[in-house]
Amino acid sequence: MVKELSRIARGVRASTTMAIDSLYKQMKAEGQDVIGFAAGEPDFNTPDHIKEAAYQAIRDNFTRYTPASGMVELKQAACDRMKADCGVDYTPAQVVIASGAKHMVYLALRALVNPGDEVILPTPAWVSYYELIRIVGGIPVMLPASEEEDFKITPEKLEQAITTQTKAIILNNPSNPTGMVYDAGQLQALADVCVRHDLYIIADEIYYGLLYDGKTFTSIASLGEEVKRRTILVNGVSKSYAMTGWRIGYAMAEPEIAKLMADYVSHSTGSPCSISQRAAMAGLTASQEEVHTMREAFQARRDYMVERMNRIPGVSCIRPEGAFYVMMNIQKLIGRTLGGITIRDDNDFATAFLKQGLVAVVPGEGFGAPGFVRWSYATSMENIKEGLDRLDRFLAN
Repeated sequence: MVKELSRIARGVRASTTMAIDSLYKQMKAEGQDVIGFAAGEPDFNTPDHIKEAAYQAIRDNFTRYTPASGMVELKQAACDRMKADCGVDYTPAQVVIASGAKHMVYLALRALVNPGDEVILPTPAWVSYYELIRIVGGIPVMLPASEEEDFKITPEKLEQAITTQTKAIILNNPSNPTGMVYDAGQLQALADVCVRHDLYIIADEIYYGLLYDGKTFTSIASLGEEVKRRTILVNGVSKSYAMTGWRIGYAMAEPEIAKLMADYVSHSTGSPCSISQRAAMAGLTASQEEVHTMREAFQARRDYMVERMNRIPGVSCIRPEGAFYVMMNIQKLIGRTLGGITIRDDNDFATAFLKQGLVAVVPGEGFGAPGFVRWSYATSMENIKEGLDRLDRFLAN
């Protein structure tokens, strides 16, 4: 008799985004003419000056362990970038570097959550948050916001969700999957509730560099010392610098919290890749001109996708303000038969659209948004136009 495997591990659900992306890649490998709008990574190449820093690190034989929580020089570069961009002051002793922003969210939860603690999760939300809370023994408390509410929670809703067991809230701003952005006033109202109830805020701001229409980003940690000391600020280089595969994220927090996170990483993964750390330094410290160029391209793609999608009968979307996602409302399609498949929900739609329409999008159910599917516009304008042409034809059948 073989002893049972971990109940915690067996309870983890596979990522919805990765499941669709895997099927898409399988179909592509088989030679099918599929277009993917599922995975959330820029289609731009990593800028040359960042790649050159990695080459130089190899030439310098910078290939050994660094401190477990990252190079002091990279920590300082992250502090300088957050000060310049967001007006928040941190020291290297308050910074932890690890293998991507997802890892930083996990480490933050590890540092904060005891078994049975509740963590409020505004939805729609990135699929990994829910599972990460459960992995550390926490209880996810879903707090839904509707399309009519611009997918944003209110301080009143937050108040109603808080119990004596509530430890923290995860606030992703700009949001994956909705692309919506909380402005300074909205953040202040939520921050006031968190301070009043002594809640920690895990602020995932990985998309902060991708705001459109001239909007200015506000980091929740910039709203005063009482908010800042309760905040674990999560960020990284993957989205703004097209460095998803380099796997460098960073978090900033009170020294005691940062130390707990650093201790945990020292016994799990150890230091992140030394070469990637050098590359990340180049991204954070050099001119940000290529970030601006990429943002302009994303805005043009967003504008086209939103305008075109809202002209196609049966579907609609609201205009996202940041990140690179659009949530398409398919509620009018429920009950229809498309591509020979009866559409009972967003999962049926995504499956039918991929198999028959040859377009990969992500069902909203995994984000806590049934009746929607997520499109990423982190792909070429050519692909966006063709993908929407295929949507038009698919719905016309």
